Amino acid sequence: MSRNLSFESVIFDMDGVITKTALTHAAAWKKMFDEYLKNRETKYGEKFVEFTHAGDYLPYVDGKPRYKGVADFIQSRGIDIPFGDPTDLPGTETCCGLGNSKNNAFNEVLEKEGVEVYPSTVALINDLKNADVKLGVASSSQNCKPVLERVDLLTIFDARVDGVVSAELGLSGKPEPDIFTTACDIVKASYAKSIVVEDAVSGVQAGVKGKFGLTIGIARENNIKELEAAGADIVVEDLEEIGGLEGLDKIFLKFNK
Repeated sequence: MSRNLSFESVIFDMDGVITKTALTHAAAWKKMFDEYLKNRETKYGEKFVEFTHAGDYLPYVDGKPRYKGVADFIQSRGIDIPFGDPTDLPGTETCCGLGNSKNNAFNEVLEKEGVEVYPSTVALINDLKNADVKLGVASSSQNCKPVLERVDLLTIFDARVDGVVSAELGLSGKPEPDIFTTACDIVKASYAKSIVVEDAVSGVQAGVKGKFGLTIGIARENNIKELEAAGADIVVEDLEEIGGLEGLDKIFLKFNK
């Protein structure tokens, strides 16, 4: 074990855990879906019902691979469109085309506003690195690499499994545990001796399915109950509540007696 700690590795989600990009994603999704739904009102006479954060983003889109999020939300509204292909141009009326439109909106906001990090998460990552704990980042985002590069954190991780890598390897997205287990496999850590840190319900479900030693939920969205219901071992509003390496080790031991 690393410096007498009880766990071997920690795998972090990115958006909403490391970087304050979860809200950027949510805003981009709303912009894209509201525009699409308004177009359907004009084109098909369907009543426009706006895309909301609590009612639509959190249950259907948050944490999932981009095209899966589109498909789940569209299905929830009873809309039937083809899944399409990842090469579909933005604006094409397919799940992939809508997903690509969303990505354009996200990148526009990112370019204008930049990226901020959660200081407590970065502090913990640095402490873990100094303690020789293996570090992984597992994200559904296809923008994971450029976002981490912007905040100088890309090279601190021993493994990165994101939307690009998932597509290359044919991994299933959250709530399946593939991206987390693959990150553990890369750093050669056992799942039972690894910790998953997530802010999305689908990510917590993935941590539980993967039988990790500890799954931590971060409630950035006033969603403590939802993360607990998804199976998180512990839910905090910010990682500063963990109490650093010593606190994290105590929590891990509590759930792995």
